[in-house]
Amino acid sequence: MNYRTVLIVIATVMLQTTAVRADVNVGDSLWTDVTVSDSLQAEASPTDTVAKKGSFWKRLSDKLTTRYYTSKYDSCYVVRPQSKLTLKVRMNMTGNSFYSRGTINGFWSEADLSTGHNTTFSVAAVYCGIGLGVAVNPSKWKGIYNDYEFNLNFYGRCLSLDLSYQRSKSLSGDFHSDWGDQRLEKDDTKLKMLNVAVYYAFNNRRFSYPAAFTQSYIQRRSAGSWLAGISYQGGSITTTEELKQRVPEASEVTIEFGHLGIGGGYGYNWVPGKRWLLHLSALPNAVILNRNKMIVDGEYIDAQRIRFNMIFNWRVAVVYNFSTRYFAGATMVGNHSIFDDDSGVVKQDKWRARFCIGMRL
Repeated sequence: MNYRTVLIVIATVMLQTTAVRADVNVGDSLWTDVTVSDSLQAEASPTDTVAKKGSFWKRLSDKLTTRYYTSKYDSCYVVRPQSKLTLKVRMNMTGNSFYSRGTINGFWSEADLSTGHNTTFSVAAVYCGIGLGVAVNPSKWKGIYNDYEFNLNFYGRCLSLDLSYQRSKSLSGDFHSDWGDQRLEKDDTKLKMLNVAVYYAFNNRRFSYPAAFTQSYIQRRSAGSWLAGISYQGGSITTTEELKQRVPEASEVTIEFGHLGIGGGYGYNWVPGKRWLLHLSALPNAVILNRNKMIVDGEYIDAQRIRFNMIFNWRVAVVYNFSTRYFAGATMVGNHSIFDDDSGVVKQDKWRARFCIGMRL
């Protein structure tokens, strides 16, 4: 073999090696799971990777489908929709109100306050029970509503949860006292509020909260259930520097409150026909622990002898099915607390309303 033949052989091997590596590099840039080991470079190809990816998504879809349609409900009463994909357009509204009346250190006062209503619009897609949504708040864009609010709702077969946290400076309303009447405007006070309600449905094979509130199930027959729950409602209201600047003689006031209660109630899903579902549930809680105090110009004023202290949770829902594919619904969830002692009465109401139109695919 002469030098010319040796050079031709070396050049041919180099070109073949370069071609193989170039093919693997292109495949690796397109499919991130291609392994760059020398032993696999000659075998990996985009076609093989596509097959592996297709197989992975198919396995995942099969597992989600099996999980989605595996149910412990009594199928004579509650079933899954035939479709695995649900699209929804929703409008959400929330509000909070606060009322107090009493006499402290010989000073009588009455306040009736409420926050601005928060309205959002959202679009959501739910596949096999896993959802993704996007919400917008037009008032935020316009700068009209500057409060912060977080809501979390979970509705399961046995356990359900309603949680909300609000930080607001839009609390406003009328204030009456021995010194006269005045109007509290936005930014005069600052509100922080946390509401949590956890509840358990005993008849969880025939009664479904998700059918009424998320439409992820269909209630076929009327059924009710006894409920057990635990609730917490707490927060604070504080006057701000804006109020002091506007009304120099105003006192610096901080009201702190917290109520933890346990209780029981009843919920009912009424199915008057094939298209309608009406839900109503109530869950009163007796407060077993509370923390209530007021600070006026640096002076602590503790709560007096308690006469009555309760938290009431209630829920209402209406669902109408135009067909097996299209539906519409309206729900409302509320938390109401009342604290009554020898010095006065404090009431607080938190509510959330939701309207939706959906399509099952």
